[in-house]
Amino acid sequence: MKTIKLTGKIKGSPEEVYRALTNPFTIELWSGEPAVMSEVPGSSFSILDGAIVGENVAFETNKSLRQYWFFGEEHRSEVFIELFPDKAHTHIRIEHSGVPDEAYENMLAGWKESYLESLRDFFEK
Repeated sequence: MKTIKLTGKIKGSPEEVYRALTNPFTIELWSGEPAVMSEVPGSSFSILDGAIVGENVAFETNKSLRQYWFFGEEHRSEVFIELFPDKAHTHIRIEHSGVPDEAYENMLAGWKESYLESLRDFFEK
């Protein structure tokens, strides 16, 4: 198992970025794909038209979220996202632990391209 750690800077407030990560309609706007999301711990979620599915574990409004992401039926990984204010931007820190070795490269590329880059583009518009 491997861990992915990424940081980035997004042009938007922590409130705006948090909403973009937790509101299904906003997720669909930046990802371009259907999303099912709720801020209720224990609820299921699906983003990128079902490419990523899991369970919501914990939320701290405008600051952080923790989720389990599932790789098939046998394995779950854990995602922790933190948001930090910085003037007109938000620093985002992502830690994705328990990533299967064989999925690591694809997950890393997905985090960088489908997730962070799409979020940045959404807030630059």
